[in-house]
Amino acid sequence: MTTPTIYIVSGGQGTSGERIVRATLAQFQGAEVPLQVLPNVRDPAAIEDLVSRAAASGGLIVHTLVMTDLRNLLTERARDSNVIAIDLQGPLLLQLTRLLEREPIGEPGLYQQLRAPYFRRIEAMEFAVDHDDGRRIDELHLAEIVLTGVSRVGKTPLSMYISTQGWRVANVPLMREVKPPDQLFEIDSRRVVGLSIQPGQLVAFRQFRQQRLGLSTKSTYSSAEDLYEEVEHARKIFRRGGFWTLDITDRPIEETAEDIIAHITKSLNHNS
Repeated sequence: MTTPTIYIVSGGQGTSGERIVRATLAQFQGAEVPLQVLPNVRDPAAIEDLVSRAAASGGLIVHTLVMTDLRNLLTERARDSNVIAIDLQGPLLLQLTRLLEREPIGEPGLYQQLRAPYFRRIEAMEFAVDHDDGRRIDELHLAEIVLTGVSRVGKTPLSMYISTQGWRVANVPLMREVKPPDQLFEIDSRRVVGLSIQPGQLVAFRQFRQQRLGLSTKSTYSSAEDLYEEVEHARKIFRRGGFWTLDITDRPIEETAEDIIAHITKSLNHNS
């Protein structure tokens, strides 16, 4: 027997209603219920069509409409068509109206608008994770800031920290024995930051990592001579791409992040 569809209706994106329905369905393990989210419903004609579909399929309507006229219309049409319509927003709006002694604005999607900076930060943090250490290099053009440099120069922690400010950050590692990706030179060079460091500090960082991983310290990975050449190789790539370079030696991550954001913002605004 086919389970009827649950129609989740909203004047906004329908995110809140969908989360509530899915959270509730989690209490019915093993149940497979088709869900259909209908966002941006702000037209009476859309209400009429929705109720007709639900009536024909025996479906259930769950809605978070905040516009009083549409909410009342849906309630009325659903009742006339013997369709169950669960109002997730109306009762709470009514009680808050009485409690606060003021009328609600009735603007769909207002929560999403108010929380936009938060959602942007979450998106940026996910982007930084997905584009860490040269991953998804074909999507490098989607990054607002691209950090590049040798291993252990601090690209990953900087990417993660800057992403908490709402910037989409990717980072690309540079190695002497590996040709840098073409995409690094195809994107807007104003968005690329070359991270440099004094070889002496880089030696200490890499030796510490080797000790933590239980690796032998007798390798080119932490050799002072090899690291000097590696840093110089990275600087040549920075010059080739015309990338702004920042020396992060002995600098706290917060200060470095502030300088990068300030530079990118000024550079893009100046040349826009």
